[in-house]
Amino acid sequence: MNAARGKKWTPGTDHSVTIAEERGVRSLHIGGLAIQSAMRLSNPDALELHYTRAMMSFMLFNPKPAELLMIGLGGGSMAKFLYRRMAETRLTVVEIRPEVVAAARSYFEIPRDDDRFQVIVNDGAAYVPANPSSADVILLDGFDDGVQPQVLCSQDFYDAAHAALRPGGVLAVNFMAEDRRLDAMCARLEKSFAGRVLMLEAADKVNVVVLALREGPAKVAWSELRTRGVSLQLLHGLPFDRFLVSMRERNVGSTRYLRIDPEDE
Repeated sequence: MNAARGKKWTPGTDHSVTIAEERGVRSLHIGGLAIQSAMRLSNPDALELHYTRAMMSFMLFNPKPAELLMIGLGGGSMAKFLYRRMAETRLTVVEIRPEVVAAARSYFEIPRDDDRFQVIVNDGAAYVPANPSSADVILLDGFDDGVQPQVLCSQDFYDAAHAALRPGGVLAVNFMAEDRRLDAMCARLEKSFAGRVLMLEAADKVNVVVLALREGPAKVAWSELRTRGVSLQLLHGLPFDRFLVSMRERNVGSTRYLRIDPEDE
């Protein structure tokens, strides 16, 4: 594990973990220049990266999950944010690389394991199918230098993620907007979740977040979503109004409703 100031460092060819700091922001890199996680030193519990904020859009559909599973720890920004703000939620984080867990513990102030927070060193591709009906929300954010491993975006894995969710559950997946596989991966999600898939962009448009919903209503009124968004924005300080604008631009609906079930007319 290496530490560097700024971005003047050579990424390791062995997929080494590197910690860098620039302008008051500490970042995690794995095997390259892509930022895997970031923390503002003056506000370590905040979500620094736009995509991590957009991942919180799951709250519009499942605001109080009892069990939340994360695949991919990185620097632990989302895990830390949710731990501080969702006191009734039990969080399980699965991270395949022990050195990433060590970096998050040493440099990014993630909480210690306790009765509602646990970090497990394991392969998410194996853990998810081994734990059916175990989560209300799954956050999938597994990358290696900006590339999502094929095993975490396969049809089998998305089928397993659907099975791992309880009724009304939400899978939130982080994608790179320029990934040439994006359409194919979204098509697999649609197959696993019977078309109940929604998309929104992160504010910087570098990332796209896809929400896949297990069961629930066929459509939701925009007015209801706006009311939820106002409450969530006041509670968590995140731009839920912007999430809804992007959701309205990127998904099928009418002036009154967001359509979730593609079979609903």
